[in-house]
Amino acid sequence: KDKDTITSKETMSHRKFEAPRHGNLGFLPKKRTKHHHGRCRSFPKDKDTSAAPHLTAFRGYKAGMTHVVRGVDRPGALMHKREVVDAVTILETPPMVVVGVVGYVETPRGLRTLTTVFAEHLSDEFKRRCYKNWYRSKRKAYTKYAKKWSEDGGKDIEAQLDRIAKFCTVVRVIAHTQVKKLNLRLKKAHTMEIQVNGGADARAKVDFAKSLFEKEVTVDSVFAKDENIDVIGVTKGKGYEGVTTRWGVTRLPRKTHRGLRKVACIGSWHPARVSTTVARAGQDGYFHRTELNKKIYRIGKKGDKASCQTDADLTEKSITPMGGFVKYGEINEDWVMLKGAVVGVKKRSLVMRKSMMVHSSRKHLETIDIKFVDTSSKLGHGRFQTAEEKAKFLGPLASKQK
Repeated sequence: KDKDTITSKETMSHRKFEAPRHGNLGFLPKKRTKHHHGRCRSFPKDKDTSAAPHLTAFRGYKAGMTHVVRGVDRPGALMHKREVVDAVTILETPPMVVVGVVGYVETPRGLRTLTTVFAEHLSDEFKRRCYKNWYRSKRKAYTKYAKKWSEDGGKDIEAQLDRIAKFCTVVRVIAHTQVKKLNLRLKKAHTMEIQVNGGADARAKVDFAKSLFEKEVTVDSVFAKDENIDVIGVTKGKGYEGVTTRWGVTRLPRKTHRGLRKVACIGSWHPARVSTTVARAGQDGYFHRTELNKKIYRIGKKGDKASCQTDADLTEKSITPMGGFVKYGEINEDWVMLKGAVVGVKKRSLVMRKSMMVHSSRKHLETIDIKFVDTSSKLGHGRFQTAEEKAKFLGPLASKQK
């Protein structure tokens, strides 16, 4: 036979059955991440100069999951005009505050920071992020820098902004979350860089970034309903795990001596080393992961008591289920509803980023029509959607008559 026609069966050593390897080697090394709050390693390509300047990412906090009933609008499909139940995740997304702008120049070795310009007034929660120990410090961060805004009519600041506009190809804003608005017992804001895409040139981007200084940016100004986004974050940590859980290898027969959740042969006698491709026990979870194409089903606004009202279900209710989200509590800020699950535990900070690809499939382009959002208790077998419904069903209670 020619070399081209040799099948995988013939290239393998002798075994009764073919099998693909267990676990993906693309995610090695399987160790705990350094980037605890998710990191945008890349942003969408900035090709459309005719579009207005806009931000490409946002940060939210995972609150929990619920389910919705929606109608399927996919002509020709078996499920067209029928109802399906989808699991959805709720992320709380209080407005972010823009506090700076960074310019990058392209070099043969990648992007290089040219200069950074910060806003005049910075909040304490952002300054706290600059300190290891806030209460023992003198809290002098950016006090001298802020004077540049008033000296010579802010000439130095304008000069730096002009440098970014003149030399830079990539412009990103520095923004931070407002953790004090959440009940997370955090005082240090989570900061991140968000790329500015669109605009005719770098000058337009810089002007857009400067116009956002010290202002709140809401999630609905970055994303829209029915958009597909990527979610970046850190998975739930599992600690030290064996090969069966960590790599998904097959369990050995029941009668195996010295345990059966093992790899039977970890390699040949020679080479006299264990290969890196062999499944071994070790750290599982708390890995940095990016998941693509999570569809936005709904974006809720702060203070909207009827944010989960639909045409089919006219009950006036907000997204917080009876008794609050388990291990999270109530949602009192803006929120985003994403299809399916996202990485991480409750309260974990996640980055939402605009999709890197152009969508064409019908599933991605479908308009979502939600008919019902479940707000029953997530602590047990929830029977009631609202407190009023529960009170009506149970009638006057002796405990409430006192």
